[in-house]
Amino acid sequence: MPYAVIIIVVIAVVTLIKSVRIIPQARAGVVERLGRYNRTLEAGLRILVPFIDRVRHMADLREQVVSFPPQPVITEDNLVVNIDSVIYYQVTDPKAATYEIANYIQAIEQLTVTTLRNVIGGMTLEGTLTSRDQINSQLRGVLDEATGRWGIRVNRVELKAIDPPSSIQEAMEKQMRAERDRRAAILTAEGIKQSQILTAEGEKQGAILTAEGARQAQILAAQANREAQMLEAEGQAKAIQTVFAAIHAGEIDDKLLAYQYLQMLPQLAQGDSNKVWIIPADLTDTVSKVAGVVAPYISSNTPPK
Repeated sequence: MPYAVIIIVVIAVVTLIKSVRIIPQARAGVVERLGRYNRTLEAGLRILVPFIDRVRHMADLREQVVSFPPQPVITEDNLVVNIDSVIYYQVTDPKAATYEIANYIQAIEQLTVTTLRNVIGGMTLEGTLTSRDQINSQLRGVLDEATGRWGIRVNRVELKAIDPPSSIQEAMEKQMRAERDRRAAILTAEGIKQSQILTAEGEKQGAILTAEGARQAQILAAQANREAQMLEAEGQAKAIQTVFAAIHAGEIDDKLLAYQYLQMLPQLAQGDSNKVWIIPADLTDTVSKVAGVVAPYISSNTPPK
């Protein structure tokens, strides 16, 4: 009797274990009943029919990433490049992912390789190296369309590396160095050109400023000379006016003029160029008048007034 109880208890425990299933978060369980699909279990505590229902597959609903090994691909210009790709995907339908495809990871890998060869085959090496976004977009469109019926959604496709042959890499490096040297030479020549232009412009501006300064100096000198001449002429005019006024005020007669004329004769005789004297016609009358005027003063030793 005790053995029967023990057997019943064991059977009850096993039945309870078989009938209760805990599904973790972000997971989904595909349940089969007697070998056929029955339902999909979501996260939480779920009850199964013992010995009739079983969980065929536990699908991970989180976004996952898979990296594929480098694949040799031939470009349009017949060059072999190795391309590493990374796929970001997510299971959206656990039932389709379980029953529609045997191994969706391997299927995605092979589909990625085929699509890469189709896309890269229509592009040159330079286009391949510079068109990653375009390649990623085309890959994602093809993969998402093909994997939709498998219950898989491809979120992103990235190319990790595009490695051309070593000989092509060396040629590209040489080309890049030559291009950099050419650009450096162009920049150097452009700098020298700009320097020469700025130097010539500076010399031009300096010459213009120098000429402008000389012109202004000449203008100021001419103005100063003119003002000096005007002042000198004004002084001479005032002196003439003063002399003329003094002459009229002093009532100068012919005798005084004759006397002054005689005093100027020695000054006219000074100098090497004075070889000829021009004697006025009335010199005799003038001398006679002067002699008559001066004679009384000579005897008295007093100058004429």
